[in-house]
Amino acid sequence: MFNQMLKAALERRVLSTINNPVSYVGGELNIVRKDRRAVRGSLCLAFPDLYTIGMSNQGLQVLYTLMNARPDWSCERCYAPAVDMEAALRREGLPLYGLENFTPLGEFDVVGFSLQYEISYANILTMLDLAGIPLRSEDRTLEHPLVIAGGPCTQNPETLAPFVDVFITGDGEPALPALCDRWLELRGPRFAASPATRSDPTDLHASQASRPTESLAAREAALAQLAAGLPFAYVPRFYRAEYDADGAFRDLVRTRPDVPATIEPSVIGDLETAPLPLRPIVPYASCVHDRISIEIMRGCPWQCRFCQSTVIKRPLRIRSVEKIVESALAMYRSSGLDEVSLLSLSSSDYPYFEELVRRLHETFNPLGVKLALPSLRVNEQLKALAALIDGQNRGLTLAPEVARDDMREQIRKKIKNEDLYDGCRAAFANGYTHVKLYFLIGLPGERQVDLDGIVDMAETISRIGREVTGRNAPVTASVSNFVPKAHTPYQWNAMQTREYFAWAHRYLKRRCRVKAVTVKCHDVETSMLEGILSRGDRRIADVVELAWRRGARFDSWHEHFQPERWWEAMRDLNLDAQAALHRPFPLMDRLPWDHINVKKGRTFLEKEQQRATAQLNEMAAAV
Repeated sequence: MFNQMLKAALERRVLSTINNPVSYVGGELNIVRKDRRAVRGSLCLAFPDLYTIGMSNQGLQVLYTLMNARPDWSCERCYAPAVDMEAALRREGLPLYGLENFTPLGEFDVVGFSLQYEISYANILTMLDLAGIPLRSEDRTLEHPLVIAGGPCTQNPETLAPFVDVFITGDGEPALPALCDRWLELRGPRFAASPATRSDPTDLHASQASRPTESLAAREAALAQLAAGLPFAYVPRFYRAEYDADGAFRDLVRTRPDVPATIEPSVIGDLETAPLPLRPIVPYASCVHDRISIEIMRGCPWQCRFCQSTVIKRPLRIRSVEKIVESALAMYRSSGLDEVSLLSLSSSDYPYFEELVRRLHETFNPLGVKLALPSLRVNEQLKALAALIDGQNRGLTLAPEVARDDMREQIRKKIKNEDLYDGCRAAFANGYTHVKLYFLIGLPGERQVDLDGIVDMAETISRIGREVTGRNAPVTASVSNFVPKAHTPYQWNAMQTREYFAWAHRYLKRRCRVKAVTVKCHDVETSMLEGILSRGDRRIADVVELAWRRGARFDSWHEHFQPERWWEAMRDLNLDAQAALHRPFPLMDRLPWDHINVKKGRTFLEKEQQRATAQLNEMAAAV
């Protein structure tokens, strides 16, 4: 069951030489370990960031539970190794592996990457390379694992298209099992996981080389049948990007008629019966979120124009109060974690929100378990909420996004400052001590008065704290740089320049006069790279590979990020980063991601873009 030699080599030659070795040893509470010789198929869920980040991802815990509930599949986990661990594996000639059985990553039938943040793309290549899996799909044969990817970044899959065999769009719960089963059928019985056919991985280097070699054509034929049969599965090798004479993207065309012209999202209809990780894996290391997380609602009733998640997670689906409370209690009993977090795009829009909060408070307060409520919407419930949970977490987090009413109309976020201030006042009266606010800058039509409003709002809340408690309340204004994402009404808009963002950051910090207020701004170069990776076409894949070969790793971590490495890669490949970011798309042009369908479709987005433009013109005329 174990790869004992790999485990022993790691313990003897690697783990004592690296930082945070507990991230690489497995064996955590509630893991599922199966004998791979007794199952039909094997899957590794791969997260392209550190263990301490990936272990906080609820989606992976859900899919891990779902696949391991099946007796015919085993599912393991793998996270991107830190720079020192990567160096140690390369030095010792050891492969990257799954944490449950120390199975080399190249020995799985399916390797599934979770794409949560574009800045982690280079780490995917590190993981494939350490596994001995060819980086490019076209170089893999049937002996290699099927490399798949899902998550929000698949809304524009083109910047990773050459590296991924299949992208799953939409909800993973129905799609992942169907895709895995179909792949085993198409791959054929000679690769079935049974004692007679599955090699026992006792040699550290006996991975894919020990399997019978299949032709590239055989894998391509299997992928074609997979693409033709599963409407949510996008197999990029069967589509070709075309460009105009000036290099602008023109269209994506099929190279064979039996694959779909557009890809439909997988949708789970009933969230109530969807699986939950009632025995969540409890990490050894301290993670970003060491708490019980439970999704109470999928989708959002609002239609904010800047928000990609609002579009791609339709329709709105909810879990019952009873199901949520029972499941959270089961998770607590199986894990011992002392905080429960409610997950959704806008938790306070859950239709039975006050009942749910009250029930959870009654259930968990006697147990000494805290309740975390992220993703709160600023509405009339905010004032009542503060009294419900008595400031047990001491901090209130809200996302007004912008601070002025006319800009809110333009972005379609219908909130009122009065509700926000009343909610903060009630929070301070019930024991809350500080507030964190999330804002966006660089939105279409932004003016200097919109920046003024950010500081004014933060300082007003701080003074409200003084009215209630006698001292200015600490308020943090966290400012992100807006990136117009695929499948939003702003997808046609250009992104603001780095010069503008740098000026706006300086302006906000200079204008702040209350010492209790802190303005924190997201790194501009990171936002620029996010824009390139999230809005690019297939040519950007070459940039990803070139930057990776030149050392790009963990670009979302400040200590590792070297932006010039990416801009040099763009220049060396004759790609214009400025044009890619700051040139708007004409409304009628094809976009690199138009083949990925969303609910309501492009027609709805075009109408919203036109309405937003009309409102911007009205705002300009008013000035």
